Amino acid sequence: MAAMATAVITIAGLIQAAAGWLVVRRFRAAKPRPGPRPPITVLKPLCGDEPLLEEALASFCSQAYPRFQIVFGVHSRTDPAITIVERLRARFPALDMTLVVDPTKCCANGKVANLINMYPYARHDVLVVSDSDMHAPPDYLACVADALGMPGTGLVTTIYTGQPAVKPGQPTLAGLLGSAYITQSFAAGALMARALGRQDCMGATMALTRATLHRAGGFHALSPYVADDAMLGRKIRALGLRVSLARCVPATTVGERGLGALFRHELRWARTIRAVAPLGFAVSMIQFPAFWSLLTVLLTGGTPASTALWLASIALRGTFGLSIERDMGSIRTPFWLPAIRDVFSMAVLLTAYLGDEVAWRGHVLKLSDDTHFSAARAQFAQRRG
Repeated sequence: MAAMATAVITIAGLIQAAAGWLVVRRFRAAKPRPGPRPPITVLKPLCGDEPLLEEALASFCSQAYPRFQIVFGVHSRTDPAITIVERLRARFPALDMTLVVDPTKCCANGKVANLINMYPYARHDVLVVSDSDMHAPPDYLACVADALGMPGTGLVTTIYTGQPAVKPGQPTLAGLLGSAYITQSFAAGALMARALGRQDCMGATMALTRATLHRAGGFHALSPYVADDAMLGRKIRALGLRVSLARCVPATTVGERGLGALFRHELRWARTIRAVAPLGFAVSMIQFPAFWSLLTVLLTGGTPASTALWLASIALRGTFGLSIERDMGSIRTPFWLPAIRDVFSMAVLLTAYLGDEVAWRGHVLKLSDDTHFSAARAQFAQRRG
């Protein structure tokens, strides 16, 4: 019975992988509807140096958009990110660029505390909050503006792909695994969830007007939460507005060079998602058919039928995965990688149930349920991560 169950899950996972590829193709085939081009302020909270940071920030400085401001924010005058901002000022002297250095930390969520400090320096009424490790295509701001201009839209977000932080052609196994998960599983899964009616907000991009932000309670309303992006999405939907998806696809840096570092990073994601959406998190285990088919082989002692299912799952996962990466325009990972990726992902998923702490930016945060939103609340643990 156990082997039959794992075989059924394998087939379900392969169907899900095929569906993920189809929704990716449909998403990439759609064309954005051009709209107005209001002035935009991009808010970039920073914390220390990180792989490819200057390249990521420079991609925002190079936007093909008529008028925009970038506000960078740090908590310390010794933060090494300041040096990178100064280099960008020299590279882009005509760009409206502001650096805010403010040690005030009004809440446990350092990103939100940084945004609260930066907000008074925003000059424009359209705000785009974007993570420091995002690499934006030149039409990123235009696509976000187009989506935000659609009637009924209160918040715009984006999916994204993975980009290993190494020289081209020299990715590590950790970089490849991290990129494959983001592109093949996360991005495709987010599109599938949206096709089924969900309107999740991803922290890579959170774009809204100043008026909508005020109606949602401002950045202060997000301060108790680890998953500030998910909470902002919920607050916008509570106003009767839609969380829309921009048609561009930025990339996020996969900076981990070792498997241990990658595991810890993905464990933080997994535990946060588990706290925010426990049912969806549990159901997501079907996304890893190569794992379930391998388990079927082990449970049956390697019968010809189970072995054939395992080989077929590897072939199909590789095919669908590479097709998604091609359509997304991301880096191509080896055909065999999903077989390892699925086992790694299941290890992360199962470990996520063994604790409620996440390491983030040098701190350990404890996750607990909020009775109103069933969301993740950050509480400082009195030790370093």
